[in-house]
Amino acid sequence: MTGARAPTSVRATVQRSKLGRTRSHPLWFVGPFAAVYLVFFAYPLVQLFVLSFTHTQLGNPTGPFVGTANYARLLADPGFWGALGHTLLFVVLTVVPLVLLGLLLALLVLRTKRFRGFAQAAFFLPYILPVSVVTLVWAWLLNPHFGIVNHLLGLDTAWFDDATLAMPSVAAVTVWWTIGFNMLLFMAGLQTVPTELKQAAELDGASPWQVFRHITWPLLWPTTSLVVLLQVIASLKIFSQVYLLTAGGPGTSSRVLLEFMYDTGFTNLDTGYASTIAVAIFVVIVAISAVQAKLLTAGGRG
Repeated sequence: MTGARAPTSVRATVQRSKLGRTRSHPLWFVGPFAAVYLVFFAYPLVQLFVLSFTHTQLGNPTGPFVGTANYARLLADPGFWGALGHTLLFVVLTVVPLVLLGLLLALLVLRTKRFRGFAQAAFFLPYILPVSVVTLVWAWLLNPHFGIVNHLLGLDTAWFDDATLAMPSVAAVTVWWTIGFNMLLFMAGLQTVPTELKQAAELDGASPWQVFRHITWPLLWPTTSLVVLLQVIASLKIFSQVYLLTAGGPGTSSRVLLEFMYDTGFTNLDTGYASTIAVAIFVVIVAISAVQAKLLTAGGRG
């Protein structure tokens, strides 16, 4: 009959069809990322876990299954524990100065009115340099024979060839290289702090330290948490600087976890055990990051 309303079942079917078409659109955006994630991250991660239970050599992907033997070997391997200790030492040597100096530089640059752009560029410029350039420059600067640092200080120190100084030297190079990024993050966070609150506190007689302690710092805590989390994760994954500057030496005094894994897999060709080390690194990073995120969240609430 002309003009009659469509039956309820027909209208419901049409509405469900339209709703299905509407909901299918986000898949076009999520789909490419999901495909890349599955192919280049999820699948290799699964293969990594599978290889960690085998005795596989590089070039021979069909190694025999050995169960948890690789993990038992890892727990008893002093090389692994030594590399873990060096990695944690590097985290301490880099995260603390990167956070504190990054915040200090951000405060100083924001107080600079006339040359702020130049100061930002000067501190951030090293961050855009590739690691090969950074390590080459510092290998020259700290060269024990013709390095300008030894010349200015009147020393004859082999910075990267000394078991005591190798890791602190690599940490210092890393701080110089990456501090500009933290500075920009802190500058962005500081610029979100309402100036009205600080001006009101100053009118009430608060000192600059009191303004920072009771107003700026609490409001800057989310940025600080982000910076600390990013730096801890980055420092736990340290490889390039150590490999290029010290090669883990002298001896194994500066060998970190990723270099230990690299040597095991590509020098000793023991892919199965190298996969076990990679799984251990993954667990260490996830565990430390989770604990750190929990502590930072609790600190922000307090």
